[in-house]
Amino acid sequence: MKLRRGVLRAALALVLLPLLTPAGAVEPISLGLAIAGAAASALTGFISYPRLYCYFRECCLYRRDQRAAAALQENLDKRLFGQHLVSRVVVKAVRGFLNNTNAKKPLALSLHGWTGTGKNFVSKIVAESIYKKGLQSKYVHQFVATLHFPHAHSINLYKDQLQSWIRGNVSICPRSIFIFDEMDKMHAGLIDSIKPFLDYYELLDGVSYRQAIFIFLSNAGAEKITEVALDFWRNGRTREDIQLTDIQNALSVSVFNNKNSGFWHSTLIDRNLIDYFIPFLPLEYKHVKMCVRVEIESRGYTVDEDIVSRIAEEMTYFPREERIYSDKGCKTVDAKLDYYYDF
Repeated sequence: MKLRRGVLRAALALVLLPLLTPAGAVEPISLGLAIAGAAASALTGFISYPRLYCYFRECCLYRRDQRAAAALQENLDKRLFGQHLVSRVVVKAVRGFLNNTNAKKPLALSLHGWTGTGKNFVSKIVAESIYKKGLQSKYVHQFVATLHFPHAHSINLYKDQLQSWIRGNVSICPRSIFIFDEMDKMHAGLIDSIKPFLDYYELLDGVSYRQAIFIFLSNAGAEKITEVALDFWRNGRTREDIQLTDIQNALSVSVFNNKNSGFWHSTLIDRNLIDYFIPFLPLEYKHVKMCVRVEIESRGYTVDEDIVSRIAEEMTYFPREERIYSDKGCKTVDAKLDYYYDF
């Protein structure tokens, strides 16, 4: 901080110098050279000081680990609803990984659940907690299976491209983040091409991947998650009673044996390279209302509870008899608000 203030004072002095110097006391050329030399010296010191430089340019590994974990916790507490397991596991996993100066492998998180339960939202918050630009950061790389890997006959080409992309970007920034969306639509075997990068290697061709973060998003396993949640509900227990141990093992097995999971018989699971299988529970009526309120507030409008209730009631719920869980989570809340508000 002292250095930063010193640099700023030097810069201010350079601006004021011509105003404070008596006329004729210094030759114009000499004064110009002096100012230019001092400015260059001050600017060099300013830019070479990493923390100050990173105020103006995005830097790899810039945000302090403690700040990143705090930002993650705050955002999940404020903006994620009905997912006590997600909040708890993601924060602990990311915080522990960022604070570990001697990680043995990259962090690999696999997020599972129905559409609209918050998987993309959480991956976005994780990215934003580490890099200010979030998903727009040059150190965050997002892949969508149907967009980036659409053709089964090109799987070998995709494998080579994926390996090259990961290798190149981790070489530039060790704390690169890779997000794989629509894993349930990815061709079987493709994701195994990144297995070496997630394994316990100190170096691969001179590159260490131990500080990188890999996040996988999938609808696969959602049926198993719902099965557990319903079982708790039917036995008079709350969703908050569900623990990770009640779901995680069954979830990983379900995903491993699901031919449409993208992880079908994957070595990433077989070799235990996925650190956490994180279940996103199906959202209830009360959680949909929370989503509606937050969306209204984010648009700068006063919350109208009548509209909140109407939008939540318009959602379809399952199972058909009990009507407990929203079949689209909060995904269509944004579109439904457009109908009620003239934005």
